[in-house]
Amino acid sequence: MTEQALPPVQVNKKKKKFWPKESIWTMRHLFMRLFFENGLKHWKSYAISFVFMALVAAMTGLSAWIMRDVINGIFVDQDKSMVLPIAMGVIAIFTVKGLATYAQVVILSRTGNRIVADIQTRLFDHILSQRIDFFDTYPIGDLATRISHNASAAREAINLVVVSLGRDLLSLIALVTVMVLQDPIMSMVALLIAPPAILGVGILIRQIKEVARAEFMSLARIVTIIQESAIGIRVVKSFALEPLTRKDMHAAIDGVRLRANAMAKISAATSPLMETLGGVAIALVILYAGWSVIGSDADPGAFFSFITAVLLAYEPAKRLARLNVNLQAQMVGVEIMYQLLDAEPRIHEKPDAVSLPRTPAPIRFEGVHFRYDTAELSALDGVSFEAQPGQMTALVGPSGGGKSTIFALIERFYDPHEGRVTIGGINLADVSFASLRDAVASVSQNPFLFDGSIRHNILMGNLDAAEQDVVAAAKAANAHDFIEAMPQGYDTRVGEDGARLSGGQRQRIAIARAMLRDAPILLLDEATAALDAQSEAHVSEALDRLM
Repeated sequence: MTEQALPPVQVNKKKKKFWPKESIWTMRHLFMRLFFENGLKHWKSYAISFVFMALVAAMTGLSAWIMRDVINGIFVDQDKSMVLPIAMGVIAIFTVKGLATYAQVVILSRTGNRIVADIQTRLFDHILSQRIDFFDTYPIGDLATRISHNASAAREAINLVVVSLGRDLLSLIALVTVMVLQDPIMSMVALLIAPPAILGVGILIRQIKEVARAEFMSLARIVTIIQESAIGIRVVKSFALEPLTRKDMHAAIDGVRLRANAMAKISAATSPLMETLGGVAIALVILYAGWSVIGSDADPGAFFSFITAVLLAYEPAKRLARLNVNLQAQMVGVEIMYQLLDAEPRIHEKPDAVSLPRTPAPIRFEGVHFRYDTAELSALDGVSFEAQPGQMTALVGPSGGGKSTIFALIERFYDPHEGRVTIGGINLADVSFASLRDAVASVSQNPFLFDGSIRHNILMGNLDAAEQDVVAAAKAANAHDFIEAMPQGYDTRVGEDGARLSGGQRQRIAIARAMLRDAPILLLDEATAALDAQSEAHVSEALDRLM
């Protein structure tokens, strides 16, 4: 497989940004697409969580406001009648805040998990609709990372914005309102930190996207190496490739570590920025308020209420300052996800597709030309022939001569560039996928088995088959005896790609699967080429029964 997991990038040296050539989305447009395609369908849940977040913001503002009564009523006026009501008010404020926080977290989590599940389903369905060569372009690790990591990035992006608007922004508005009501001049002094904070965060945003994209590629590489090592473990062991494989994995892991460190460094850079600016703002407030209280007998309760509001406003302000940095990192994953979703399937079923009759009919190739995208020469160049029903038609030629390509065109894994393929006079381009695949059974030189039981793999030929049909197919394929000799019989797990079975056993299970299909068209792609003499005899006998 080639490692073209991401589209080519072009470097804009002036701005020092990396953008995929296909990308026409700004972060704002990309988020709007994400929200309208995924978030809008859950607007009721988000609206309810927004109400609870507004309640949290209101309670946060009240907790600052009540400090004025605490200072003036209890410590300055020493009014004993105020102690109990104020204490009970504080308990009520924080109880309501806690319950509202719990409710909004649970609602957001459930909604976000639903979005992740929907996106993963959509991604997987889209992948299955692609042509065969799509899976040569996108490595397994790349696809797995897009389905897992990027779907989660979509949820995090939406939640970041919703929480920032509903909790942090509303809390900041409530606290700033308290500040302005207590002392407008001190409020202006405290808000002087906003412009330099925005400028500093803008600098960090320009760095985060490049690092996030590189981190994704490293994550995809890790999954690919694991997959290749597991599937090709016999080759790894036979050729003593452990050091090379280990070196590749260590390099990929180290790449993720370095990029994660860079992401953490950029994200954490908002903390010293906001800490310093926050300290400056509080110091200026203390200078001004101290002079006012001492020099002109200003209200000390208002001062403490103001200071409380400033201190409480610091955390939501810091999270809002970090919003763009964190959101940019998540939107890289969203952008990569949409690159996959926007990859149009190259083979489509016509809206008015007809059903192929499940009866024997001639297969005809009429001047078929076909060339793979990555090949310089044509695989088929004007091929014409006819395979009659009730007969065996053999394709003889050297390796790479186009035999497997012909089978792929019959199953419509590809469409010919010129000419046409017909079954019973019907062009395959006009046939529904379901009826075409139902009419064809295939057995290849290296049959694929799913990581399930033997029964499960035979049933892949016909999911509605009864148990006696499964056993009959296994007997006809010369597989029943070795299946019964296994510890769990038909319930024995075959392992990934049938790794727990011999080549002859895998082949006979594949033949049993084809027998259960009972299709009018049988494609045999060198089904006995990789077997020893004894296994070939068993398989040949089974193939004779199948045909």
